[in-house]
Parts: sequence; structure tokens; C-alpha cells
Amino acid sequence: MFNFFKKKQRQLEIRDVLFGDLPSSQWPNETASTDEEPWFSFVKARNHLNSGRKEKAILIYQNIVAMPKLESRHYIQAWHFLREVGVQPDSNVAKQLLGVVVEVSLPAGLDIVSAYADNTARYFNHSGASVVWDAPDNSLREEIENLLGAAKVVVDEIGPWEELRPPAPPTGQARISMLTPSGLHFGQASFDALAGDQLGGAVFSTATQLMKSLVAKTERRAGLDRHR
Repeated sequence: MFNFFKKKQRQLEIRDVLFGDLPSSQWPNETASTDEEPWFSFVKARNHLNSGRKEKAILIYQNIVAMPKLESRHYIQAWHFLREVGVQPDSNVAKQLLGVVVEVSLPAGLDIVSAYADNTARYFNHSGASVVWDAPDNSLREEIENLLGAAKVVVDEIGPWEELRPPAPPTGQARISMLTPSGLHFGQASFDALAGDQLGGAVFSTATQLMKSLVAKTERRAGLDRHR
């Protein structure tokens, strides 16, 4: 449930898996068990694309987004691949919020909080430490839903980004990235500007509360380990 990473380079590598827009060659990667779903279907679709059988790949990706109870990032990735081959989501699902990533670029490094519709969450501190919450229970559901709810208000006000996802925000900047079937929606400005914005401020407030709860989980776990 909890992982800690001490190298900042490792943090930057992990950052890229948060957004659900990896190339098909990396989803799945070589460490995934491709005998299980949805990995099996992702590999099958990738092979079809590599062999020029685009329509067969499209059908598989459409089947993936219809599979129940998958990790949110699987749905985000499947929609990413569908858009790459020219398939856009219907209007009734285009703005569905599947995840949100909040980044603050500090002089010492990048702080990241992410949350997903499957009740999972991540916190990456600029020091390289992290907390990974894979929803072993519902104790953080309220905090996660509050963040997603605040971000959904922003999604409904802006359109999707039509270009490649930009690199991490530069020092002094903050970014809110919202992940939907229609693609990435984001807002970026100085931290003070975003935090002071009516919509952005609600996202940062709920992201901060989730971050504190994630850290508290870690501290409680560490305390239990010390007393064993």
C-alpha cells in the first residue's frame, strides 16, 4: 500500500504514468502479466495496430472502456488510444472525470497529488518520498471524491487540450490536469494565482486535504510498525 522513493529522477519517471497517455508500446510494459485482463486486450490491440488492422484494434479498445471495475488509468489509456486512431467519445461521456493530477513546482522539486474515480490516489513529495493509495478500504473516499468534485467543476468550464501534454510545470508554477475520455483538460499559472482563483482554489484546497490524509496514513502505519 505504501511505497517510498528516494531519488528525484525516479519521481519524474513515475510522473508520466499518472496521466493515462503513455504510448501503446509502454502500456503494458515488460513487467506486466499480459495473461490477465485488461493487459491481454491491450497487447492484442497493439499487435493489431502494428499489423495495420486498425478496425480490430478499435473494437478491442472499445471493449476495454466497457469492461467493469477496471483501474481508472486503464480507461484513460484506452480512450487515449481511441483518440489516436480518430475515435472520439460520445458527448454524454466526453467530460466524465476519470482522474485529476495537481502539481506544484517548488524550488526544491515537484509536489504531486493525484486522485482517480476508482478511489485510488498518489502523493509524490519533492524529496522523492511518496504514498500510493490503492484503495484497500474506503477511508479516503470522501477526500478523493471532494477533489474530483472540485475538479469536475473546472472540467465543465474549459475545453480539452489539443496538443501533447506539456512537461512538468517550471519552478513557481502550478498545474491542475483533469483526465477525461475527451482528453487532457488543464489550467496552469503561478501557485498564488491558481490557489486564489475561485475554481482553482477549491481544487487546491481539496488536494491539500487529501495529501494530509495520505501522509497521516503513512505516519500511522509507521507508528504501528514501530510498536510491533
